[in-house]
Amino acid sequence: MSKTLIPIFADQLSLNLSSLEVSSPEDSIILMMEVNEEATTVPHHRKKLIFLFSAMRHFAKELEELGWTVEYVKLGDKVNSGSFSSEIKRALSRHDISQIRVCEPSEYRVLETVKQWDAQFDVPTTITPDHRFIADHAEFEEWAEGRKQYRMEFFYRQMRRKTDLLMDGDKPEGGKWNYDAQNRKPAKDDLFMPKPLKFEPDSITQDVIEMIETKFPNRFGSTDGFFFAVTRKGAKQALAYFIKNVLPKFGDYQDAMLTGEPFLYHSLLSMYLNAGLLGPLEICEAVEKAYQDDKAPLNAAEGYIRQIIAWREYVRGIYWLKMPEYLEQNALNAKRGLPEFYWTGETDMHCLSEAIGQTIEHAYAHHIQRLMITGNFALLIGVDPKQLHEWYLAVYIDAFEWVELPNTLGMSQFGDGGLLGSKPYASSGAYINRMSNYCSDCKYDVKTRVGENACPFNSLYWHFIARNEEALSGNNRMAMPYRNLSKMDKDTRKSLISQAETFLESLEPTKGDYF
Repeated sequence: MSKTLIPIFADQLSLNLSSLEVSSPEDSIILMMEVNEEATTVPHHRKKLIFLFSAMRHFAKELEELGWTVEYVKLGDKVNSGSFSSEIKRALSRHDISQIRVCEPSEYRVLETVKQWDAQFDVPTTITPDHRFIADHAEFEEWAEGRKQYRMEFFYRQMRRKTDLLMDGDKPEGGKWNYDAQNRKPAKDDLFMPKPLKFEPDSITQDVIEMIETKFPNRFGSTDGFFFAVTRKGAKQALAYFIKNVLPKFGDYQDAMLTGEPFLYHSLLSMYLNAGLLGPLEICEAVEKAYQDDKAPLNAAEGYIRQIIAWREYVRGIYWLKMPEYLEQNALNAKRGLPEFYWTGETDMHCLSEAIGQTIEHAYAHHIQRLMITGNFALLIGVDPKQLHEWYLAVYIDAFEWVELPNTLGMSQFGDGGLLGSKPYASSGAYINRMSNYCSDCKYDVKTRVGENACPFNSLYWHFIARNEEALSGNNRMAMPYRNLSKMDKDTRKSLISQAETFLESLEPTKGDYF
């Protein structure tokens, strides 16, 4: 009896996958693949690989327990041919396959590969839509049609109405759509700050850890202390823990940063969501219920729900609307290579050392550390946005290209020229000082702009403003810095530019081999 071959990728670990919903265990073979081609597209953090491969292996076991036939190719298997397409070819040689049925890949590059299978293998290949998102491609395209700029806030309101989350009839709960203004409090060191829920690696995860350490002994990122969930059951426990212990203060402190506190009041759910172990509405409905039960304030619930039903859906829409050209956009013509310390964390700038150091240890940094520390610095010094994109894709456990690329190239680096964000997220050291305690432990003085001990962010900010004057001075949201630049006396401007250029000359480009 011929069978249907169903490939499942690392971010499709959901029982409600569309390719499974229209199939049956009796006439299907599921193929799951750990392949070197995907593990080396960028030098993925070792904890990221541990999470994905262990979660895949656990999901395969769950499918088998439900009666599905699963063929699982491990990275270390001697017969592993190294790519999705070559593994499909091997599977076709082993079985009588009448058709291939695959849920739409989340990444443009992989989708283009899948589209070739029909002709490449002379086997009918059906790509089923990915229903695990709130807005499908057609809905986002309809919303975007005719717009010169894609402002998330308007899309957000459409998603709120569609899901009926935090709605009071036709109006938003509390009378406002957005409570972001209440979500910018700097945190203080707190003995009672919640710690993340940790999961002890089981034998499957231990096997993966050993494989990754053997296969990638010099790869970026620590393997010690892996504690993430790798099953849907564990992910649901992490969600419940977040709702009870962390969500109440998430809103207030979601933008805050503290030395030695990598997690603060963040959920650590994004990797489970992006891999498919949790669903977006599942999370949002739990957050909404906490608000309705008076267990979380409105600013926390609204702020968290907005991240998922608005921002996450919005960047996915941008990705599929603008790929593949989006990957190459570089509106500010930034050409600098990524500094070496992005891979080592070895820098005297304490904020960067903290953000990169915890990234090396945990494969994690929260959104403000990414946007206003590592992203802001790269923007100010003029890093090629594609290089920064590849770094973010490599180092963060929750990073898949569809969600990471628009966030990095568009929002963080202004590479799309304002399509996604209305202005560059450029800042001097003042913002970092306001939202963190990093500056108090730094070699540099955040209140000084020129001199040996001056915070590099301060002169770099004005260097960025000055060198991009032609491209940015017409942006209404940049009017204030350009007015201040025009009022600046020549000597001050000259000294700031000279300070920045001396610093820029001291930066060492990436020279290590992090694969």
